[in-house]
This record gives sequence, C-alpha cells and structure tokens, in this order.
Amino acid sequence: MIGISGRGAASGLVLIAVIWMTGCGSYGNNRAPVEDRGAAVSVPAPAPAPTPAPATAATTVDLGASAPRQPAGSDNAGKLGYYTVKPGDTLIRIGLDNGQNWKDIARWNNLENPNLVEVGQVLRVAPPVLTTATAAVVTRPVAPAAITTIAVAPAQSASAATPAAAGVASSPATNTDDDVTWVWPARGSVLNVFDEAKNKGLDIGGAAGDPVLAAADGRVVYVGASLRGYGNLIILKHNNTYLTAYAHNQALLVKEDQTVRKGQKIAEMGNSDADRVKLHFEVRRQGKPVDPVKYLPQR
Repeated sequence: MIGISGRGAASGLVLIAVIWMTGCGSYGNNRAPVEDRGAAVSVPAPAPAPTPAPATAATTVDLGASAPRQPAGSDNAGKLGYYTVKPGDTLIRIGLDNGQNWKDIARWNNLENPNLVEVGQVLRVAPPVLTTATAAVVTRPVAPAAITTIAVAPAQSASAATPAAAGVASSPATNTDDDVTWVWPARGSVLNVFDEAKNKGLDIGGAAGDPVLAAADGRVVYVGASLRGYGNLIILKHNNTYLTAYAHNQALLVKEDQTVRKGQKIAEMGNSDADRVKLHFEVRRQGKPVDPVKYLPQR
C-alpha cells in the first residue's frame, strides 16, 4: 500500500510538473501582446500643428489704412502767409479777414471748387513770393545811357561819384498803399461806433434806398449774401493794404471785378440780415478791422 502510494505520489508530481510546464508555455505565449502594447506606447506622438506666426504684416497694413488723412497743405500750418481753416469759415470770410480777394486765394491754392474748404485745411493767403529767377525776368533793366553818363563824366572824380550814387540809392521809395483818399460811404448819422470786440466798423443810419458810396477808388472783389451777419454785402479792394465792406444793402449796383471811383454809388441802403435800415461799414487794414473814423474826413 505504501508502494502504491509512492507511485501515486510520483505520478501526481509528474502531473503537476506537466501542468506547470504547460502553464509556463501558455504564459510565454501570452507575453507578446504585453510587449506589443509596450511597443505601441513607445511610438512617438504626432507632432503638434505649428502655431501660426503673428500677422505682423497684416497688422501694419491695417494701421496704415486706419490712419487719419491729413488735410491738404497741413505741412504749411503755422507758417507766415498761411491760414488754417476753422469751423464755419468760408473763402469769402477768409479773404476778408486776411485782406485778400477770395478769387486770388482760390487761385493760389488751386481750388477747383472755392465753396468747398475743409476744417484743418491750410491755405495760402499771401501772394506767392517771386523767385530770384522770376524777379530777374520781370525787373526793368537799367538804361545803358545812364550807365555811360556816370562812367565817362570828366569833371566828376570817383570819390565824388560815390556819394552821389549813394544819395540816389538811399532815397526811400514812396509807399502808395497808405496814400488813399477817403469819403464817407453814407450821409446818415452814426448809430454805433467801432469796437474791435463787438462792432468791427461803423453803423450809419438812413432810409431804405439811400445811396451807399464807395469810400475810395478800388475794385469790387465780392458781391453777394453768403457771409452770415452781413446780409447783401459788397467788398472793395483799394490796394494791397486796404479793403472796405458795405453790409445790409437792399440793392447791389456793381459786379465783381468792376473798377469803381471814390464817391460812386455802389448800393442802396437796406436792412438785409439786420434789425433796422442801416449801413454797416468796415475798413480792413491787411485784414484787421480798424476804426473807420481815423481814416474818414471830419464832417
């Protein structure tokens, strides 16, 4: 019984060994999937999509497109002889305030439509300065006879000729811009005197239809009613220094570019854009309002 038991035990051990080896073989066959999973994990992950570069060029273009447009002539702002347009300005007003014909301003600035000026626009309001070459062309040449006389005069020494020439050269040129003879533009009494802040001229009373006279010889540079506060208005330019303005007329009897004489009837007194019949009369010296009484003769 013991021997049998020993053989049984041995058989059992053999059976256990076979089962163990079989199990080991099965286990070995099952390791491949584990290795495959490990291999799958070791595969490099896909590279991330590249981040788009900042759109610097597009940003630059956008900023350029959105930059505000500079008004015409802005590079001349603040320079002598130039004017920056303000809200409410018209070319007529700019001409009056700068002592110029509005047509000249339009021409100097190549304005196709003088009724269109924009706030911030810089306009030339003084005549363009002649260049040296242009001045040489328009300057009157010295008469050859005069040069010959000075050079060959036998009785005049060089030292004597020099003071004589200097005396001629030093003679001051006569300024004719202030040589204007004035007359009163209307016969009525003065209603309101000049006040630089409140009244830029004289208000002269009268009856509707009374004659309005040119205060001095000149040329008509404006006729119309586009300047607010002046009604039917006439502006005369007398020279490069003086303008005169005649406002609130009921009838305008002259045309632009017409030459008028001192004392000539140019309008009839009225109350256009005014609270009563009157003539508002201004004298402008280089565009600045001045007291007309200082120029008009005493009554």
